[in-house]
Amino acid sequence: MTSEEREMFNRIRNYAEKALEDFDTDPQKTPISFQLQKLRPIMQELAMEKQMAVEDIFIKYMDLASEDAVEREKQFQERLDEDNSFSGRANRA
Repeated sequence: MTSEEREMFNRIRNYAEKALEDFDTDPQKTPISFQLQKLRPIMQELAMEKQMAVEDIFIKYMDLASEDAVEREKQFQERLDEDNSFSGRANRA
């Protein structure tokens, strides 16, 4: 993820934390259409800044979110591999 992509991803994620804070915190239980409605203002702002379609910003955000999830999982696995405690060894088994 480039620094520009990371900045865009973080802007949307930070906005989402505020926009969705009063609603169910489990994204699996919150309809995508509702989430998109709440995120539309930041996506429109980014689309205007980058001279892109809002739909393209959404697609880019979804790609970046997937990339971020993979990176977090990789870091988690690395931490487990470095954990030499009994529970760490048990998790690897």
